[in-house]
Amino acid sequence: MTLWNGRFHKELHPQALKFSSSLAVDKRLYREDIEGSLAHVAMLAKQKIVTTHEARQIKKALLEILREIEMGKISFNEHARGSKRLIAEDIHMAIEHRLIEKLGELGGKLHTARSRNDQIALDERLYLRRTILNIQKYLRQLQKTFLKKAEQYKDVIMPGYTHLQRAQPVLLAHHLLAYVSMLGRDYERFDDCVKRVSRSPLGAAALAGTSFPIDRKFTARKLGFGGIIENSIDAVSDRDVQIEFIAACAITMMHLSRLSEELVLWSSKEWDFLIINDAFTTGSSIMPQKKNPDMAELIRGKTGRMYGNLIALLTVMKGLPLTYNRDLQEDKVSLFDAADTVVACLSVFSTMFRTVKFDTKRFETELNSDFLLATELADYLARKGLPFRKAHAIVGNIVQFCMQKKISLKDLSLKDYQKHSKFFGKDVYQILDARTSLHEKKSLGSTAPREVSKAIQFWKRKLKK
Repeated sequence: MTLWNGRFHKELHPQALKFSSSLAVDKRLYREDIEGSLAHVAMLAKQKIVTTHEARQIKKALLEILREIEMGKISFNEHARGSKRLIAEDIHMAIEHRLIEKLGELGGKLHTARSRNDQIALDERLYLRRTILNIQKYLRQLQKTFLKKAEQYKDVIMPGYTHLQRAQPVLLAHHLLAYVSMLGRDYERFDDCVKRVSRSPLGAAALAGTSFPIDRKFTARKLGFGGIIENSIDAVSDRDVQIEFIAACAITMMHLSRLSEELVLWSSKEWDFLIINDAFTTGSSIMPQKKNPDMAELIRGKTGRMYGNLIALLTVMKGLPLTYNRDLQEDKVSLFDAADTVVACLSVFSTMFRTVKFDTKRFETELNSDFLLATELADYLARKGLPFRKAHAIVGNIVQFCMQKKISLKDLSLKDYQKHSKFFGKDVYQILDARTSLHEKKSLGSTAPREVSKAIQFWKRKLKK
């Protein structure tokens, strides 16, 4: 029997109940639901809406239900065996059913001055607050993993890329620290999200508030919120913080996907820049020689589903009039999948990347090809007084000349250099060295070894906090 059937002549059809039930999804909110109920009943007692004795009985029964769920004595699965089955529309009704079984009519007093509308809004915010802290823990873990690799390979030079074409020499550590910075912004986005999550909707009731003399600020403080959502309609009808959370997850996954793409490329024989540990790769059912970077590919693939979660919830919300509509029940599918996915991907990527080994000799070999120091050559001419655009054109002609002759910039004679520009002197050969080119970099945040060392120290201090 439903707890709202007073005005109905018929029970909800079994097919309709099964179709509309969200219990299979929102059962994971049992802890948050009970936490919210404990704060609510404490407030009801404080405001003398229920007696202190009634509040104690309700609190005791709620804690018993929590233990029953966590010990497996209660199940929300209709096919479960060996435990009491609670079948209801949602987690709120399931717990309230059990409370009434324990306390009789007294159990029905818990819902005084409360609606499932503000109840679910509260549960999700409690869930988000806890989940964000967990995600941030894994973000920090991955940042530390990358920072450790950057320290380990701080002197290794590699080809830097634009358009997936070799561009200029950079320190491998500089490349890795770029991801540390990106993940740092992901962390900050979750910090920002928490600021808006940390407002309590409890007490908004269905949409218009309540005529009972409740104390919304009391329950907000008791639940650790920074305040209340001031407008009762807003409190129950929006899901913008859920959308913001999934957006933060999606951006994090985008960064993980880019990382994964580089692992896939760099571990291939065409690149051969790194080796992924066997424990994080798979073989082929037909080709014995294969070693496939499946974990990286799966993270890349799961990113697509994360974007789908974001678009799904935005689409659910885009046409809803105020206030609550049953469409909002669908938010939890996207919300929970987003949280589960980003945690799983951060965790496995961090463990996998700790095992990655870079082929430093391969990097050295590749530095001697594709005219990686052409920009340094143009800068050399510009420092001699030529306008950079003219210097750029001259070096472009030199590159074309070397390609025709099948020689490198180092192999070109001074006489040939001076045919292209009188500004070339014997000192030109001093800049045609990758390590020298790095030390020549003077701008803040560049790939100069001194700047990379500063960045490593900065992140070591920041990640210790």
